[in-house]
Amino acid sequence: MANAEAPSVAPTRAAGVRFTKVGKLYYFDFTEHPTLQTGDFVIVETVRGRQMGQVMGFAEPDAGRELKPILRPATPRDLVLRQEWEAKQPEALVICREKAYEMGNLGDVKFHAAQYNYDGSLLTFLYSAEERANLQKLQNALKNTFKTIIEMRQIGPRDVAKLLGGFGACGELRCCSTFLTDFSPISIKMAKMQGISLNPEEITGMCGRLRCCLVYEYEQYVEARKGLPKKGKRIGTPDGIGKVSDVFPLQDMVTVYFEGTGVRPYKREDLIPVDELEALQRKAKEPCTKHGEGEACECGQKPGERNQDKAAPSASKDASAPNKPPREPRETGAGRGEPREGREGNANRNRRRRPKKDS
Repeated sequence: MANAEAPSVAPTRAAGVRFTKVGKLYYFDFTEHPTLQTGDFVIVETVRGRQMGQVMGFAEPDAGRELKPILRPATPRDLVLRQEWEAKQPEALVICREKAYEMGNLGDVKFHAAQYNYDGSLLTFLYSAEERANLQKLQNALKNTFKTIIEMRQIGPRDVAKLLGGFGACGELRCCSTFLTDFSPISIKMAKMQGISLNPEEITGMCGRLRCCLVYEYEQYVEARKGLPKKGKRIGTPDGIGKVSDVFPLQDMVTVYFEGTGVRPYKREDLIPVDELEALQRKAKEPCTKHGEGEACECGQKPGERNQDKAAPSASKDASAPNKPPREPRETGAGRGEPREGREGNANRNRRRRPKKDS
């Protein structure tokens, strides 16, 4: 009988699921539901319990990474339940703020949003605070009021701006509330690289942190600045030597200041690195330290005044000494390593010198 073929195992595939309108993607295994399509709503198990999310796309999972499976596609009843609980979120936020005001002693804690999951089994309050706050008493009071699981989650100023929305300093809708799904690390170095003024009003956003848009063109500026001289550096041009007064990376040009004539623009191909050329010329004029004076030099430099061979007389003396023939090995005995004939001669001499004893 022919061996039965082993059943083929379907490869694990990952579906990117998003739980909020502009949120991060989380990947789940959907091999048990191969008919899912982009835009479908699904029910998945997360660290915060069962949640409803929307499939935004599909991808191959990372090797060795375990993915939780999608429990099931969302039903029309699930979608209706979610709409009903979302409608109760503003009222829940008002009740939470009133309870917090009654209790007092919460410092600078501010509550920004209340979020139900799709079936109302979990209610999460999002708040911000400069320091860590103890909200256990408030959480217990809210649990008795809403008769459900209450979660308090602290968020940062960027997340607060994302929740509030609105317009940025550029006049457009904020990037964080329209398309940014994750916040990238931003530093003041990015503003310096792009030549942006370090005035806090120009580089900070509505959240009080550095603007997210500073990272958008940072890599392009880094690549464009390669090969261009820095500001204040001496540079050679067809019109003479001057100092770089300003750099324009995206235009691939710099402006050079000349004493008496002012500032002129130059492209990259017209620039000559004066400092580097002068350093190479000084290096070429230095004497060669590898060869003696008057000898041929293969390195291209002038022969040096010092001769390394003369500087090491011991090494030259050993090299000029005639080679001595190797010493022939002597036949040794089993005693102290002396020649056999020498040992016998010494024994005879000792025997002759020994005085005779009186009988």
